[in-house]
Amino acid sequence: MSGHSKWKTIKRQKGAADQKRGQTFTKLAIAITLAVKQGGGVDDAIEKARSANMPKENIERAIEKGMGKGGSGEELQEVVYEGFGPGGEAVIVEAATDNKLRTTGEIKNFFEKAGGTFGQPGAVSYQFENKGCIAVSLGSKSVDDIFLIAADAGADDVEQVGDGVFVYTSPVLLAKVKDVLSANNVTVLEAELIRKPIMTVLIDDQQKAEKIIEFINKLEDMDDVQKVYTNVDISDSIEPQI
Repeated sequence: MSGHSKWKTIKRQKGAADQKRGQTFTKLAIAITLAVKQGGGVDDAIEKARSANMPKENIERAIEKGMGKGGSGEELQEVVYEGFGPGGEAVIVEAATDNKLRTTGEIKNFFEKAGGTFGQPGAVSYQFENKGCIAVSLGSKSVDDIFLIAADAGADDVEQVGDGVFVYTSPVLLAKVKDVLSANNVTVLEAELIRKPIMTVLIDDQQKAEKIIEFINKLEDMDDVQKVYTNVDISDSIEPQI
């Protein structure tokens, strides 16, 4: 299991709690706005918002803001931060903000107070590769079935995690592979662009694992943070305390 997949599993385990947080809709709205501005990934961003029961009017406002019709005067900017967690693990933070100076200060301060190290651009990004990731449920199909369907559509690899499968693609083939999977009666749960670690670091110590999980969770809870990636692979013997 890759670090990304393990973290996706952990995030799904605490998904119900996340839905209760008011900031969830805010982050989903920002994701939609950015997707509209960039001209890609809009459908996936909207699907994710709908699955979280985000009100239709919120989604429409986010779309309008991305088209420059929001009238708020705020200009969202994407920023990426790199650093090392409390255990020396590589961490990449993707954020969206209307005040880069404020957000940079907050994230740098968090890294330093949590025992991590705030790095310069390029400090850890070479340890990750940009990929499309499609989460699907097995249903009545086997992993081999899904692999054959995905591979024929141009996917790079598949990975089973519990009763689900992650299908990895090149960024440009994400939409195509997703559509082919759906057309072949594969249930697609989520599709997004990710930063997948090239190599992972195995963590098999309970205390270390909990410290890393807490670090990542707190980062993800910050208002301007959209996504967090790390190169850790939590051992299956560890029981995360979410």
